[in-house]
Amino acid sequence: MRISSCSALLPVLFVATTALSQPLTQTVRGTVVDQSLQTPIPGATVLLINTSPAQGTMTETDGSFRLSGVRVGRQTLRISFVGYKDALLSNIVVDAGKELVLTIALEETVGQLAEVTVKPTVEKDKPLNEMSTVSARTFSVEETQRFAAAVNDPARMATAYAGVVGASDGNNTIVIRGNTPNGLLWRMEGVEIPNPNHFANVGTASGGISILSAQLLANSDFMTGAFPAEYGNALSGVFDLRLRRGNNQKAEHTIQAGVLGIDVSSEGPFSKGYKGSYLFNYRYSTLGILSRIGLNIGTGVTTFQDFSFNIYLPTAKTGTFTLFGFGGLSSQHTDAVRDSTVWVNTFDRYNERFLANTGAIGLTHSVNIGRRAFLKTIVSGSGYQNNYQSDYLTEDYAPELRYREQYTIRRITLSSTMTYKPTVRHTFRTGLIGAGIGYELSRNEWDAQQRQVLTTLRVPGQGTQTLQAFGQWNYRVSEQLTLNAGLHYLRLFLNGTQALEPRGSVRWTFQSGQSLSLGYGLHSQTQNPAVLFARRPAGDAMQSSNRNLGFTRAHHIVLAYDRRLADNLRLKAETYYQSLFNIPVSADTADSFALINYLDGLTTKRLVNSGTGRNYGLELTLEQFLHNNVYFLLSSSLYRSEYRGSDQVWRSSRFDGRHATSFLAGKEIITGDHGLFRNSTIGLNVKLTYYGGYRDTPIDLAASQERGETVQYDNLAYTGQLPDYFRTDVRFSWKGNRPRSTRTVSLDVQNVTNRQNVFGRYFDLQTGTTRTSYQTGLLPVLSYRVAF
Repeated sequence: MRISSCSALLPVLFVATTALSQPLTQTVRGTVVDQSLQTPIPGATVLLINTSPAQGTMTETDGSFRLSGVRVGRQTLRISFVGYKDALLSNIVVDAGKELVLTIALEETVGQLAEVTVKPTVEKDKPLNEMSTVSARTFSVEETQRFAAAVNDPARMATAYAGVVGASDGNNTIVIRGNTPNGLLWRMEGVEIPNPNHFANVGTASGGISILSAQLLANSDFMTGAFPAEYGNALSGVFDLRLRRGNNQKAEHTIQAGVLGIDVSSEGPFSKGYKGSYLFNYRYSTLGILSRIGLNIGTGVTTFQDFSFNIYLPTAKTGTFTLFGFGGLSSQHTDAVRDSTVWVNTFDRYNERFLANTGAIGLTHSVNIGRRAFLKTIVSGSGYQNNYQSDYLTEDYAPELRYREQYTIRRITLSSTMTYKPTVRHTFRTGLIGAGIGYELSRNEWDAQQRQVLTTLRVPGQGTQTLQAFGQWNYRVSEQLTLNAGLHYLRLFLNGTQALEPRGSVRWTFQSGQSLSLGYGLHSQTQNPAVLFARRPAGDAMQSSNRNLGFTRAHHIVLAYDRRLADNLRLKAETYYQSLFNIPVSADTADSFALINYLDGLTTKRLVNSGTGRNYGLELTLEQFLHNNVYFLLSSSLYRSEYRGSDQVWRSSRFDGRHATSFLAGKEIITGDHGLFRNSTIGLNVKLTYYGGYRDTPIDLAASQERGETVQYDNLAYTGQLPDYFRTDVRFSWKGNRPRSTRTVSLDVQNVTNRQNVFGRYFDLQTGTTRTSYQTGLLPVLSYRVAF
């Protein structure tokens, strides 16, 4: 009887063992469209290369395709259609836990190429926007997950690129080519969005942690200068973010838990047979969970949560609608220890409360008008709220108000863009963007000389509007020569300031694998609304001082050389010059002050647009895209950033670090279909960062002791420099595929050598001395994710 039972089990065990040893597969599907008009391309060939036997299919009448039974791991697709350039998608990741759904854009060829064999090349860095010629590249969500220290954050990932420097370990502030970090523009689905970061201050383009979920983002563009005409109200850079659509045929989910928080993501169809889909992600901070269940996590409590979504709603005759948005709530409070014997510096005796909430929601409508035009219209609403209060503990531990600020900003935007492509050679794009903006602002701060709290900013309720319009033309003279030209118009209705900005670029592929590009643009940016509406005390009243401030402006010129050394190896050099003017500087005194040196871009000083500046440099990038399971990115730049304030003296700006080098590399180890760790990928990644420290202004110790606050030598502004910054980050990851699920464990160890990089220097009232503050030491970030 015992032998009979064992015999009955043998077929079951054999089937189970055979199933486990079989290669895991997944479905790869998507849509092939025209790059400019987003119209579907039926009859295109989609081929999975380097497989035996070959796998391939053709797109349906709606441009859709489906490949079943694709082995998990990294694969390469080749998409071709008569009259279009072949597209080669190399090293796309196929996981068992989720179907891979792609939208692939093909570029039309110029002229008849029937007698010419065109070899598709790897162009993973090529921007999605075909009118971006210089200082632009695409980035993928997979890179934000793979790069060491990126932790799914596009801004932190961008510090690996030439000309981009991280300003602080504690947040994702980035300095682009020596420009103020606040010159960055964030766009989502073609419309401007508020700063998408937790713990952000008013007027900044950064924060402590990104609100954006890697589960929602698709491949997107990042630009560092001389942007095309459609991008306005920005000086230093652009993140042009795109969202992916949810799976419209199958429900799929992702759960992730880690040091930063717990995420839950879900996507799927609304109903069988309908091509619409939903996609959302929710996250709650780990520290917030620990504090809520009663665990002691120190004197400070940091919590945040966010929600993001993208809903895709196609129709049969009236085009496609999408509803997208994100929202983030973040707070932090710290209570001083009520024991003066443990106070080491002044900051130890402060209670602090900080709150920052932000969000945006948008409705888009896209429709093709005939065969040659594409219209996209967006209406969006966004808001931002910031509250901060700091209380000083006296000797008897009584809290006294030292600082309080409260800001609320609301924005409604209507945008419409038309793309018209009359021929293969010519593409025109025009657009109109109107925005209504409302503000409520207030600030109270301690005056050390008068020893009392004063109201330095109060705007009970103000509003204004901006108008932007643009037109641009892409002319493909031949496959080797492309021209772009355009104009951007910006108007601020508050004071009637307006600007007409010419933009243009040319790209010449003078030899196979080698090209030269030249780009120019005049760019403008409005001032932080808190600066425009600032009202300073004037007797018993509040007097507005900066309402008539105009835009900060800059001429950008970029020359680039790009060479493909091999199919997966690229060398790129760019040199640039930026001439800044209309920089807000002091109106009443001759001094070194300039608004471009402020991280939050906020002051209540009376200002005038008479400052000038210049940024210039040389950048070099050597990049091997993932090939044979190895990749690396070496980027280096030499640059200068200078300005002139109201005292007419040329100086280094705060961000004049002079040099920056980043080296990023990684190796993937594929385990195969057998063994204990079958169907797994082990990732080893490293990032080395070395750049010159930011400029520093010496502290006048005697004056600081007399006034009880930090006082600097104005005539020596930015003549000092912080020590050079160096950091090493490593990332270890394991991804295991099982039938119908994919699990990923990762450990990011940031600043693995625990180097004490200097953040800045300040006067400490507690000790009466000058002290040094340091950046973040060793920080491990552990995460576990399962997709099913």
